[in-house]
Amino acid sequence: MGKSTGLLLLALAVLSLTSFRLMKPTLVVIDPGHGGKDPGALGKAHKEKDITLSVSLKLAELLRKDPLFRPLLTRETDVFVELNTRAEIANKAHADLFLSIHCNANPRRDVAGSETYALGEHKSEENLSVVMRENSSILMEEGYQQTYGGFDPNSEEAYIIFSLMQHAYLKQSLRLAKKIEEQIASKTKRQSRGVKQAGFLVLWRTSMPAVLCEIGFITNPEEEKYLASEVGQEHIAQAIYQALRQYVAAGGE
Repeated sequence: MGKSTGLLLLALAVLSLTSFRLMKPTLVVIDPGHGGKDPGALGKAHKEKDITLSVSLKLAELLRKDPLFRPLLTRETDVFVELNTRAEIANKAHADLFLSIHCNANPRRDVAGSETYALGEHKSEENLSVVMRENSSILMEEGYQQTYGGFDPNSEEAYIIFSLMQHAYLKQSLRLAKKIEEQIASKTKRQSRGVKQAGFLVLWRTSMPAVLCEIGFITNPEEEKYLASEVGQEHIAQAIYQALRQYVAAGGE
């Protein structure tokens, strides 16, 4: 190899390294569902708020080790954070992605699996029951009627507004949701219930691609044990991390 060729290759390597270092990390706001006085869904021995925080902290740690990402959590301890504040944190930070992590619940103890939502119109009564349960957290907020313009999370009629809305980042949100569901199914070897849409208030006010991931059913005894276990939480965090990496590598496609 000639001297000029060697210098050219060295210059290209330096340029590539410099470009990599100058890349702006993707700011991901991780939102552990519920917290403080709001326990979320209850299993036989565990609370949703504890599982979502633990998984979120594990995910944040994975993202911190990757120069492609910069994580920001809406809560890092067992505290109550209002739904509108969670979105405000992401908006004020000019986040690139918003990810809210939750555990699902169902009166039937045999129902299991993950599902990831983007903002939109609920397509079934089952989706409506999920979004009503999650949105009911606002009832614990002082002055929620004023904050949310009189929105009643327990009224079916209140959700008509979401059938008239088109979130600016819907396509990107659906792509991210799909990758999350694919990775959770692959990494955890557990059922994926697919990508869905519903009127979650926490997603409504975000100004970036945003999804809400129900990582499993805390009301299913077997799944509760998995969600509360160190291994299960590591698998779920790894799955979401890989999905985020795929999404960013594909440029949101």
